[in-house]
Amino acid sequence: MGFDLEAVRITALPEDAFYISDFITEDEENWLLQKVKSAPLPRWTQLSHRRLQTWPSALTKSNALLASPLPAWLRSPIVEPRFEALRIFNDAPHQAPNHVLVNEYQPGQGIMPHEDGAAYYPLVATVSLGAPIVLDVYDKHTQSDRGSGTQIKAGRDVAGMLERNQRPQYRVLQERRSLLITRGKMYTDLLHGIEGTTRDEDLGPDSISNWELLREKEPYQSGWYERKTRTSLTYRDVLQVVKMGNTLKFLGR
Repeated sequence: MGFDLEAVRITALPEDAFYISDFITEDEENWLLQKVKSAPLPRWTQLSHRRLQTWPSALTKSNALLASPLPAWLRSPIVEPRFEALRIFNDAPHQAPNHVLVNEYQPGQGIMPHEDGAAYYPLVATVSLGAPIVLDVYDKHTQSDRGSGTQIKAGRDVAGMLERNQRPQYRVLQERRSLLITRGKMYTDLLHGIEGTTRDEDLGPDSISNWELLREKEPYQSGWYERKTRTSLTYRDVLQVVKMGNTLKFLGR
């Protein structure tokens, strides 16, 4: 049975963005967080401002994914049955996500504005666990950003923009247990990032694009929220998938 995405469209954003506040249950959230925490230490990559896991593996230098299934805990209950009911990946080349980034953001940690690039089908589905966080959305400010396809280039360019005190054009509050879907212009024409702060401020209906879709508004009535550790599961479809045997033959040549 399908689901009407129009009922959860974030109308304040360019096409297309959708927000489901109660995407998973508290028990499912706790189970998923336990799975994340119990992953072997080598699964974690420590970056300067956060750490992450990559499933089933990192992309190759040519932005390809080695063919391998996602682990069962990342498929159920999120992909099966919920993504299937939403039918959001039906038009993607593999008709399902084949790649997941698990990002952990502790208070004070964030990620510079960036674009996800051409390695993926232009659709991102992000499940938030543990705590809320604000996603900042920016216009691409130079033509050179368009189609760069790399986080590093976009991040460097935007760093200069932020030094000129340009504020995000849109802000999305992602609650724990929620799902944020972005596609179309939201994927191709805009940059997104998370401020490295210990608390999110200026929270209200005039500043948060998905305010009317939130599950709870009371925790933010004061206009700010003290950050706690938030974990995100980012689902995407990598366009180019290669089998291990073909990769070894290529390396052999």
